[in-house]
Amino acid sequence: MRAIQVSEVGGPGVLRLVDIDQPRPGPGQAVVEVAASGVNFLDVYHRQGRYTLPLPFTPGT
Repeated sequence: MRAIQVSEVGGPGVLRLVDIDQPRPGPGQAVVEVAASGVNFLDVYHRQGRYTLPLPFTPGT
């Protein structure tokens, strides 16, 4: 599957389209296919490094 990933902090140029493994649900979980998604301003702060997350991460909190 394809996902946008951030592997370094910075401007919009650090967003990369990557191929990742299809997630496998655990007990009591489900995988939902998302055709389109938005991001909120906290995701911008994460990308810029104002609020840190372990790298790499996929925006969309």
